[in-house]
Amino acid sequence: MQSGQGMRIGMIGFGEVGHVFAKGLLAGGATIAAYDLLFDDPEAAAAATRDARSVGVVPAATNAEACEGADIIFSCVTASQALAVARKTAGSMRAGQVFFDVNSVSPATKRAAAEAVEAAGADYVEGAVMAPVLGPDLKVPILGAGRRAGEIAERLNALGMNIRPVATEIGRASATKLCRSIMIKGLEALIIDCTRAAAAFGVTEDVFKSFYNSYPGMDWDEIAATMPGRVEKHGLRRAAEMREVAAMLRDLGMDGSLADAVADRHERYATIETKRARQSEAAE
Repeated sequence: MQSGQGMRIGMIGFGEVGHVFAKGLLAGGATIAAYDLLFDDPEAAAAATRDARSVGVVPAATNAEACEGADIIFSCVTASQALAVARKTAGSMRAGQVFFDVNSVSPATKRAAAEAVEAAGADYVEGAVMAPVLGPDLKVPILGAGRRAGEIAERLNALGMNIRPVATEIGRASATKLCRSIMIKGLEALIIDCTRAAAAFGVTEDVFKSFYNSYPGMDWDEIAATMPGRVEKHGLRRAAEMREVAAMLRDLGMDGSLADAVADRHERYATIETKRARQSEAAE
């Protein structure tokens, strides 16, 4: 496997995360071929492939084509499709290639994906993206785990990434990510309902004053201002992630109902707000 200039990367999924990573990796000297379901959509294919080419990515017609000749294959899909994509892509991989799974799924899902990839003779490394990608972009903190996690971190960090290997066993990185999500995604859902209810009763000032008294180190005004927009934009993806959290908790024999409720709240909020925005645009 090459490092730095000349590294060949395949990418499955070319949404927000794939797009951000691709731009940074290309700037570091890599070449990238990507496949996305939108490339097969008659209505979206032309715009989607044009978008890929505009940043220097070669659109691939299939998963197999994206994998051909690649050193590392990134999986940047939705949580609900992560395992299916790993299983499908495994059949197109060869010995020496690495499947780098950066999807937000449970440790059990990552282990199942690893089994599929390794049964095909390739290698699997999990990546847990620990913050929103937009902003830090390629420098977003990522935890890595797997037998080749240290090697992959060294090679991709040379291209500008920020991967910290934490274990050789699959599951630790994703467990860290999803345990964090219990708090962060839960807080997002809570703050939205809290601020809306407080506003409806006209008690926002007193409620927030009590927040600052109890937790003076947190900027509650900033949290309340930014989280609704983040949930509106990313709520469906975060809902899928929280369902993986619920699955993780049940695997431990714990109650996953709170995580399911947070998932429902993110999904409902994102869906309702998106619908309202579209209705408003149509009315204008």
